[in-house]
Amino acid sequence: MATLTDKALATVTTTRRTRPMAWLPKRWYIHVFLWVSSFLLALPLIYAMLISTQTNADVATFRLVPGSALSDNLTVVLNRNLPQYIANSVGVAVAITVAKTVLSLLAGLAFVYFRFPGKWIVFGFVLITLMMPTEVLILALLRFVSDLGWGNTYLALVVPFMASATGTFLFRQHFANIPAELSEAAQLDGTTPLQFLFRVLIPLSWNTIGALAVIQFIYAWNMYLWPLLVISDQQRQVVQVGLQALVGLGSAISFGPLMLGAVIASIPPVIVFVLLQKQFMSGFALTRDK
Repeated sequence: MATLTDKALATVTTTRRTRPMAWLPKRWYIHVFLWVSSFLLALPLIYAMLISTQTNADVATFRLVPGSALSDNLTVVLNRNLPQYIANSVGVAVAITVAKTVLSLLAGLAFVYFRFPGKWIVFGFVLITLMMPTEVLILALLRFVSDLGWGNTYLALVVPFMASATGTFLFRQHFANIPAELSEAAQLDGTTPLQFLFRVLIPLSWNTIGALAVIQFIYAWNMYLWPLLVISDQQRQVVQVGLQALVGLGSAISFGPLMLGAVIASIPPVIVFVLLQKQFMSGFALTRDK
């Protein structure tokens, strides 16, 4: 009488005979495609990391191995105030992210749970601003900042970007999918709108908050044109503009320090994304299960 082990071995042997290369996982071609795609997407970063360790002579010969100039390039980067630029960008990005998240929460609360004349007209104007890039508003923003005397200050970097149409729309859609019974029960208990926001809505919205925080932090981190126009003091400049100091070191472009600075400048957004990855991936699922 055949044992269970013998039957299992016979089943495996039959499967191997009927399907060539049975040791490969099912849909192996999908795994291969994903590995190749991931490698191609990571290739520019890998090449930048290689260049950050090389001299200009190594870069000119297209060497695909790490060089020996990492310490020299790091010394150049540190001497060009890159840590100060990164600290400035972190402060500005955190301030913009917190302000946009708070104001978007309040705006979403107003558009879903409050009734006021012209609510849908106001919401329509909010959606229209989604189609207006910052570059279109540059002249108006410059006039606004100049009239208030905010030139060369962090107020000019933060205040014009404190509101977010994207965040308002995101929280409005999220709050609209929360059961109305919760707000009705809160009204019966005499809960104020802000208490309802902090005790009920925010605990149900951490995924959405995390997703918005990632988007807004990366957006604020990558600002280039606006800081270039309003900040003239290099000690107050952000990292994206500060990287210009690494472009020309002498008579030629020093690719090693420039790439090393770019790699270092990409670390804070990566850290934010890794910390909030779970919330970011599930934050756009506009369902009641969030």
